[in-house]
Amino acid sequence: MIARSRLTERLRLEPITRERADDLWKLHRDPAVAEYYVEEAQWTREDAQRSAATFEADWQEHGVSKWLAYDCVDGTLVGRGGLSTCSLDRYQGLEVGWALLGAFRGRGLATEIGHAGIELAFAELGASEVIAFTEGHNRPSRAVMERLGMTYVRDIVWRGLIEGLDGVHEGALFALYEIERH
Repeated sequence: MIARSRLTERLRLEPITRERADDLWKLHRDPAVAEYYVEEAQWTREDAQRSAATFEADWQEHGVSKWLAYDCVDGTLVGRGGLSTCSLDRYQGLEVGWALLGAFRGRGLATEIGHAGIELAFAELGASEVIAFTEGHNRPSRAVMERLGMTYVRDIVWRGLIEGLDGVHEGALFALYEIERH
């Protein structure tokens, strides 16, 4: 199992396990996170426990999953992110993602989490490419992808949010990005 903690310049990244389910629950209750995870906005602690167990199983089965991110200095919960296995169209591989509490956005922390995930994918797992995708209107997330050196590939249709409409929709437009190993 590759599930290990990571340190970035400002963050301590810890694999999501059942023991960290309460922090996962706190993260998804934050309005800035809940905005993009509408279906999880009413999560119970039991829902968070089940999700944390899934993340933990992914670490054990696939050697990748998401981390919870904590401030290196004071241990404050900042967000989550990391890698997931992904099946999308013809692509079978790794997807990098992140979600930050509203109080920590705009500080480059999502970029730190993304770099850690991409480094794990290329340096330790031998991946040849990593993808990321987000709703087309999620400009801050797209900016992180570009700062990570990812290139826009195309739009895809997925289940998600549509700007100006309430709720989750089957036909949401997402922007797909990738980065290849050099």
